[in-house]
Amino acid sequence: MFEIGSLRHGTGVWQHSDADYLVSLKGSQPSSPWTMLNKVKESLQARFPTTIVQVRRPAVVCQFSDGIVEVIPGYIFDGDNKGYHVASPIEGWMNTFPEKHNEYVNGINNKFDGGAKQLARFMKIWKYGRNVPISSCYLEMRAAQHLSGETSYIPIWDIYLLLKKLYDHSLASMNDPSGLGSRFTSCSTDASKADAMSKLARAVARAEKAKDYYRNEDHSNAIAQLEYLFNR
Repeated sequence: MFEIGSLRHGTGVWQHSDADYLVSLKGSQPSSPWTMLNKVKESLQARFPTTIVQVRRPAVVCQFSDGIVEVIPGYIFDGDNKGYHVASPIEGWMNTFPEKHNEYVNGINNKFDGGAKQLARFMKIWKYGRNVPISSCYLEMRAAQHLSGETSYIPIWDIYLLLKKLYDHSLASMNDPSGLGSRFTSCSTDASKADAMSKLARAVARAEKAKDYYRNEDHSNAIAQLEYLFNR
């Protein structure tokens, strides 16, 4: 059992991000991930009888009084690269390589002096501030991917450019940059994706106005548009 996710990786958002743990299970992998998730839920509920415990693929979520912990159970299948079979947010199983994903983000983040993780946090602040049903992991990987093709990082410009890319590509699934794992999906259902696209359209418009005001050195209006964007 080891900690993964945004809090561990330095891309968490205060009062919003959960603590995430991946648990490597022993024994034979069942044919359905629901079997695994329900057994883990039953075990955690027995251990914490007064706590609300729910399955929220790919995790089992424990809503403690002082914070939320997401337990992601899985079965190791690639020991050399520390790859795990975990429940897909949509259906069936998916392959994940959390250490390889961290290496990818860290490499780009170092190149831009912390810019990749800062951009990921901006995307998550928008997600939480506007209640956008997009995967936090997806936003983080897209932020790193965006900067991998840039020569510099200017926050107000790159916020707009990334949001515009997400909209223009209709929140398409993203290939695992390590070439090892499953694709990263943006939303768990078609209804969630439709909601996210609607909110993304407004975000692009606000980010573009903020960028244009900034370019014209109208900083007060640029800040106002950013406040609208992040619902501050």
